[in-house]
Amino acid sequence: MRAGRRPTLNDVAAASGVSRATVSFVLNDDPKQTISPATRERVQRAARDLGYVPHGIARALREGSSRIVVLNVDHGLEGNYSRSYIHGLDDELAAHDHVLLVRHGHSTPKANRQVLDAITPRAVLRLGERYLTGQGGADDDVLNDGFASNVALQLGYLADRGHEYVAVALPSDEAPMSEVHLRFARAVAARLGLPPLVTFVVPRPRAAGAAAVRLFRAAHGRVTAVAASDDSLALRAVTALRDLDVDVPGEVAVIGYDATEYGELVTPALTTVHINAEAHGRGAARAALGLPGAELEAARGRVIVRESA
Repeated sequence: MRAGRRPTLNDVAAASGVSRATVSFVLNDDPKQTISPATRERVQRAARDLGYVPHGIARALREGSSRIVVLNVDHGLEGNYSRSYIHGLDDELAAHDHVLLVRHGHSTPKANRQVLDAITPRAVLRLGERYLTGQGGADDDVLNDGFASNVALQLGYLADRGHEYVAVALPSDEAPMSEVHLRFARAVAARLGLPPLVTFVVPRPRAAGAAAVRLFRAAHGRVTAVAASDDSLALRAVTALRDLDVDVPGEVAVIGYDATEYGELVTPALTTVHINAEAHGRGAARAALGLPGAELEAARGRVIVRESA
């Protein structure tokens, strides 16, 4: 068997000296087949030695659930964080013969129940659930833990460049992860000794965004930097400031979050925080399957320095 290749039924059959069908009968515990105890033990030992994992459908029949894990992704979470998280989650589940089903947008209780009834998933996850449910709150080590550490990078970058009065740009609609972002940002600002953060909303369309930023600057003239809860808000803030003839970053610096591809396509190019959450996804997969190693250390984020801050 080639190094790195996952063992198959044929590999188990060759190692135990029986037919592929016999291996299938043994591993699926088929009650209609009579297999001698010695043969059964030989097949099971070969499967253990090779690290063979039985086919998902066969195991699902015994386990009472499908080999599907559902991930719900709230609106506004499309970025490097979600992409890397999903990649890690999907890869780890596939390694254990499970399939990932990703659902985007708001899910009603009725829709969730229909999914559960239709496919009986092994587990239902929610992207960022640890933070959305308060299990990763500001009382944790906010400077070093996962999502919070990346918010700390964002605020720390501005503080290191002498910005004391910082505003957080938020969406006009209720976005759960933006609320979490603000909670962490306030905790980080307090630890860095910054004045209390102020917030403002950058609405759509473009003219409304410029009007909102004009009013905000009139009320908060000491603000010299904006930390947005995601890149789309940062880009709207940059556009509004430039429409008002405010120099970015000379008068107001703007930093985004989650490094979407559009940040480098604008002028000034957007400084942002890149996040790799693959380890979080792998850990979530292992936790959902009841496997050891759920607490994997995620790669620390990094600031992508461009022109806006």
